[in-house]
Amino acid sequence: MKVPLLDLQAQYRALKPELDSAIAEVMETQQFIMGPKVEECESAIARYSGCAFGVGVSSGTDALLACLMAEGIGPGDEVITTPYTFFSTVGSIARTGAKPVFVDVDPASYNLDVSQIEGKITERTRAVLPVHLYGQMAEMDALLQLAEKHELVVIEDAAQAIGAEHGGRRAGSLGHYGCFSFFPSKNLGAAGDAGMVVTNDAERAEKLRCLRSHGANPKYYHKAIGGNFRLDALQAAIISVKLRHLDAWTSARQQNAERYRDLFSKSELRVAESTAHPGSGGGARSENGPVDLYFPSVVTDRHIFNQYVVRVADRDRLKVELAAKGVSTEIYYPVPMHMQECFAHLGYGEGDFPESEAAAKTTLALPVYPELSEESCAFVVGCLQDFIESGRCVSAN
Repeated sequence: MKVPLLDLQAQYRALKPELDSAIAEVMETQQFIMGPKVEECESAIARYSGCAFGVGVSSGTDALLACLMAEGIGPGDEVITTPYTFFSTVGSIARTGAKPVFVDVDPASYNLDVSQIEGKITERTRAVLPVHLYGQMAEMDALLQLAEKHELVVIEDAAQAIGAEHGGRRAGSLGHYGCFSFFPSKNLGAAGDAGMVVTNDAERAEKLRCLRSHGANPKYYHKAIGGNFRLDALQAAIISVKLRHLDAWTSARQQNAERYRDLFSKSELRVAESTAHPGSGGGARSENGPVDLYFPSVVTDRHIFNQYVVRVADRDRLKVELAAKGVSTEIYYPVPMHMQECFAHLGYGEGDFPESEAAAKTTLALPVYPELSEESCAFVVGCLQDFIESGRCVSAN
């Protein structure tokens, strides 16, 4: 059986009439830069996220960069974030000339461990950039209290978490800014690169609008040095169509995650609500000893399952064997940011952030896309069980 990690063609076939109509409408107007389609999309995403304003930009990366620029963050400043994330998070900080300062992750959620933040705050700290990884949110209550205490800006990297909720509030609405990516593989994906910033601050929203258009307001009169960060009208039209289906897709992802949980609970691959590392002795067991599969606890009120991630000691071997059986998986992310060559100048080394390093070595994302069938879920779990029962799963210790 072939089980892809994601099936965007199935999604497109279901939406083709709606998408074709939306694209044709933009083509008829020939208004590709800004305009009503972008404004409609901005308003819809802002409402969906529980925010007053939305500012469409060219990518999730540019969303982060524009927010940092709007706050005047640059050389001499520090921004606290996680080393276990996609490059854009840390790369955007570095591009401003500011220094990324890392805090290790909580192994239950893969999001930054808020209890470690205060120890990293210095007189140069300007902002905290939490990442809501895999579709569940960071622990924002304590983070916001710290930010208020130390007068820090909070920029939420919600690229993987549109619609996720914590304490009844949605991702992107708790900090000063919330940044979304509409990369095609996201739960809400465009037909290319696209992004958005949401905020409840009118002045910040206006500054972002200026910065995304080369800092010009009005046209040809430049108040600041910005960039070309605009959201294309074609992408905005596509995102608006897909947004109408997002809650249904989220429900399907949640159903698939629950289906996995049920299937695992009925097999020898017991769901282990454990933060122990694979091979540490925690979690479920089989006749072969510790079953090196761990399913971190869900710590978000509404987890949208951008990815469904398990931890397994012999992760790389498992990935190869699943691929041989037709099951596509992905590793998010094999090298934490503090160990990337381009950040060597920060002076970090192996062992500095053990939870992030353990996650990088043991996590594997399984298919969880909305169109995934019950039969496919069962096949994936069966393949995992075959791997464990074969005795090829070795300890990570």
